[in-house]
Amino acid sequence: MAGNSEYRNKWIAEKLDRVNLTMPKGQKDVAKAHAESRGESLNAFINRAILETMERDNTPATSE
Repeated sequence: MAGNSEYRNKWIAEKLDRVNLTMPKGQKDVAKAHAESRGESLNAFINRAILETMERDNTPATSE
């Protein structure tokens, strides 16, 4: 079994970047509950929020 975790840790180190995220006390539980209510993990929710915000920020504003 040790070989399996070594393989997984190596794969993670090669394929993924880690970000240490801090938020106000209690906010993690709120975000996790929201994500789970939508069938997502907290990690998936945070990644989706980042991607959607970057897409929105790159969309030209329309003038009225």
